[in-house]
Amino acid sequence: MASDPTAERILAEITAMLVETVGDEFLLADEVTLKTTFNEDLALESIEFVALAELLQQRYGAAVDLIAFLAEKDMEEILAMTVGDLVFHIAGTAPSAPPASPTPPTTSRPSAPSSTSSASAA
Repeated sequence: MASDPTAERILAEITAMLVETVGDEFLLADEVTLKTTFNEDLALESIEFVALAELLQQRYGAAVDLIAFLAEKDMEEILAMTVGDLVFHIAGTAPSAPPASPTPPTTSRPSAPSSTSSASAA
């Protein structure tokens, strides 16, 4: 594994995203390393790359654009791309990315009726 704590954190986050994308019945988290290839080792389909791109953008923001990153590569480079390539791309593009939160952000839920709010304030 990488000796760089940032790379290790990003690798763990990408691994969790991959498990979420393809399902843990197809991918065990301990199978993913920096040398794991997306094409040969993981056999990721294009729709799974799109799902991964969405998760990356949710986590790291617009600075990490997987589709643009792939667009800069020729077909041979895409087929040979490793998880490590993506880890170091993210580390270079979003070096100030905050650590992953233990719980995913939640959407706002409707608040309780205002009578309940004012009763508790009284």
